[in-house]
Amino acid sequence: MSGPWRILDGPAGALRTYATTGEPGLPPGPKALICHELPRVAGGAPDVGRTFPGLADRLAHESGFQVVVGLLRGAGGSDGDFSAAGWLEDLRFLVEEVAGPGRLWLIGFGLGGAWVLNVAAGDHRVAGVATLAAPADLTAWAADGSAVLERCRRSGAIRTAGYPKDELAWRDELVALRPLEAAAKLGDRPLLVVHGNADDEVPAAAARALADAASTGPVDLRVVPGAGHWLRADPRVVATLIGWVERQR
Repeated sequence: MSGPWRILDGPAGALRTYATTGEPGLPPGPKALICHELPRVAGGAPDVGRTFPGLADRLAHESGFQVVVGLLRGAGGSDGDFSAAGWLEDLRFLVEEVAGPGRLWLIGFGLGGAWVLNVAAGDHRVAGVATLAAPADLTAWAADGSAVLERCRRSGAIRTAGYPKDELAWRDELVALRPLEAAAKLGDRPLLVVHGNADDEVPAAAARALADAASTGPVDLRVVPGAGHWLRADPRVVATLIGWVERQR
């Protein structure tokens, strides 16, 4: 089921992607596009894609979906430097690449959940969204733009000296994501919200807020006892995600 990493000519240059191959001889089926977390640890940006092929392969095998992982600018060997607007541009580019005759779902881990909600809100080719440990609001987190910027430089998500030229505008792009407003625009499209009740980075209350914002459509809210922020390593979460994706066929 697995396919190799390949390089696309993305908006900021080379953009690394991983795609499962699907079943040979069958017509195109449903697809899922995964958005990763913003790197946190020092020097962690180059390793962002390390564990995603295994997750993509398992999700594809269990659900029958074709699964695509895109490593957005500044992460996993993709060109460019991280910015909120840049990641939106990269995700929209990937939707154009991936979308076809089959339906498309978006899956976002951590802060990646804020980006997939924003892309889905404005693109009805997206049939549904899953967020895992996603924030409901980035205002407080981004208030100290210098601290967030330093995190991105330490992780390697920003490598260019002197970037960004306008730190305030760079920070305001993060605040402008407004995940709650984006969730409300999903309308009748399904949303899965998964969160750990021991998450020390994003409060579990964010999950309820996102679910409430999207209440005009089918929402599946799962709070996982004892789980922290690193959800893709939790087998309960992976099983929950696979089960939800299977039900979307």
